[in-house]
Amino acid sequence: MIEESSKSGKSLVEKRQLFMEMRAQNFDVIRLSTYRTACKLRFVQKRCNLHLVDVWNMIEAFRDNGLNTLEHQAEISVSRLETILSSIYYQLNKRLPTTHQINVEQSIGLLLNFMVATYDSEGRGKLTVFAMKSMLATMCGGKIVDKLRYIFSQISDSSGTMLFPKFDHFLREVLKLPTAVFEGPSFGYTEHSVRTCFPQQKKIQLNTFLDVLTADPPPQCLVWLPLMHRLAHVENVFHPVECSYCHSESMMGFRYRCQQCHGYQLCQSCFWRGHANGPHSNQHQMKEHSSWKSPAKKLSHAISRSLGCVPIGEPPQPTFPEVSERPPDLAPTTSVLESPSRLDEEHRLIARYAARLAAEASNSTQCPPTDLGFSFDANKQQRQLIAELENKNREILQEIQRLRLEHEQASQPTPEKAQQNPTLLAELRLLRHRKDELERRMSALQESRRELMVQLEGLMRLLKDEEQKQSAQSGSPHSSPSHSASCSMPMPIRSTSAGSTPTHTPQDCLAGVGGDVLDAFSQGVPRNLRNDLLVAADSITNTMSSLVKELHSVDDRLEEEEENLRNGRDKAVTE
Repeated sequence: MIEESSKSGKSLVEKRQLFMEMRAQNFDVIRLSTYRTACKLRFVQKRCNLHLVDVWNMIEAFRDNGLNTLEHQAEISVSRLETILSSIYYQLNKRLPTTHQINVEQSIGLLLNFMVATYDSEGRGKLTVFAMKSMLATMCGGKIVDKLRYIFSQISDSSGTMLFPKFDHFLREVLKLPTAVFEGPSFGYTEHSVRTCFPQQKKIQLNTFLDVLTADPPPQCLVWLPLMHRLAHVENVFHPVECSYCHSESMMGFRYRCQQCHGYQLCQSCFWRGHANGPHSNQHQMKEHSSWKSPAKKLSHAISRSLGCVPIGEPPQPTFPEVSERPPDLAPTTSVLESPSRLDEEHRLIARYAARLAAEASNSTQCPPTDLGFSFDANKQQRQLIAELENKNREILQEIQRLRLEHEQASQPTPEKAQQNPTLLAELRLLRHRKDELERRMSALQESRRELMVQLEGLMRLLKDEEQKQSAQSGSPHSSPSHSASCSMPMPIRSTSAGSTPTHTPQDCLAGVGGDVLDAFSQGVPRNLRNDLLVAADSITNTMSSLVKELHSVDDRLEEEEENLRNGRDKAVTE
């Protein structure tokens, strides 16, 4: 019993999750009900990721799930509705890049609970087909003109004339959306809603329907619909203007400029909350700006308009053919509004235009047969070109995927490759260790050679001084030997023991030097010291050269072992 109550409480929390998140946004502080309703519905649209589903993709999903063959009053269960929403979101994830994937399960749960709370308040577990179509076509992404064209195709007859009972049914269903976000008192359905849109009883065609619902201002009961689309367009618009109330340096979204107070501008947050300061009042007329133009651009545009270079006023809305765009044998579906295949958006647009040209050519009685054949031939050529481009694109994507997989396999070594040839790996490590030892020994020998060269240089100077002293003694026998020895140059190697006094014998200056050099100085004249020094230098040079040869031989062996190891790995990979 406790588990059942906890499960029911959890399901209730999941059903109310979207509404709790919407309340956390604090939209109720917005003063104007139109902006408040549009902001709430825009939040629901983005939270359920419906803004990512284009109206043409939504129409295609209706056709793929067989909704075009059902009557508007037919009812579908909540489980089938969940299946339809799953197909819509999974197809959306296929179109999105991998870095922008959505959480499909969460989106399905949020949208399903919102639709059930909106259209199944009695808890029967069923929704009508027309209610589901109206809600999804209104809340999905895309242009408002395309949405209204599809809605008109659902509420018109075969001759392209709007049926007022069906339009009343549409208003009854679509106005449940403001009621679901607690804005029913402002935009709820009433019996006079149809007359507020079309006051005069007359024949309503497609262009008249679009002109009325996209007018400025639109009908009062649907004033939130175009505003919701404008909110989507200005969410990322930047205005480098300071707000006169909150003094923020820039604005995002809408910008409002007072028509009476010079230079008084408000950001959308301050205007929606009714903030005002100074001489400005909330009763002043405000102009809404959805873009920013620099003063220089405004001046150039005014000059161009005065010279007649640009048209004055907004561009007129495109005019659509008044004849029905729906074949009589497909009930509510249209050949122009729905995409012929699951291609990308541009391909679907091309295919729709081609289908429309073919339909106009077949319905036209004034076109000769040659024109009809030319139109069908052009349509066939366009389809063939689209198919060829799709095949090439598919081949390129497969090749890119194959190359990516090969690169990943080559860049990630497997444990099997690392465990191949353990003998070669051990020998390779030994050779590297031997190479490091030889390099350290060579650096030590180079340092010893440098020290020996310094000692040899000092000994050569000492030898030259001794020869000069002996020649001086033979020339003047009464000169003091201590005086002549005291003039000898300082040596690099000296004795530093305490209490020692400098002497004048060359043996004391050879402290730290042994071998042939010391014997040459100790024996005096019989040996040639210069030759002995050269012999010592040659022996050091020979030792260094042999060490370098050994180091080179180790490097060659190391490279050979690495090459053998690499060949072994390649052979194992090919096998």
